[in-house]
Amino acid sequence: MSAARPGRTHDNTAARHDHILTHLRAAGLGALADLGFRGLDNDFLDPVVVTGYIATRTHKLTRSEKEANRLLAVGRAPVEHGFAHLKNWRVLTKLRTDPARATRLLRALLVLTNLEINR
Repeated sequence: MSAARPGRTHDNTAARHDHILTHLRAAGLGALADLGFRGLDNDFLDPVVVTGYIATRTHKLTRSEKEANRLLAVGRAPVEHGFAHLKNWRVLTKLRTDPARATRLLRALLVLTNLEINR
């Protein structure tokens, strides 16, 4: 979970500001991302951020592209569920604090939520 940012901040802008690609490559890790991160990682030979395919009026998705999107969604589902469960913490609706403190709080709540779900 990255640092708190204004809601208007685009996913790619936040990822570039936090040097996500550099950190992932240094750790030898990869990430499954939603379509908001398309164009972040333009290294076609060794990508660390995998996004889905997008259909347009002129480009309909092939069967294999649809299957790739489905598999990506399956891999991302646990993370999305974790963030959805964070919404159960009502304290977040009234949170008025420094963004750095909010980030630490959210990270702690995400850990507690995952512990509760996996119980």
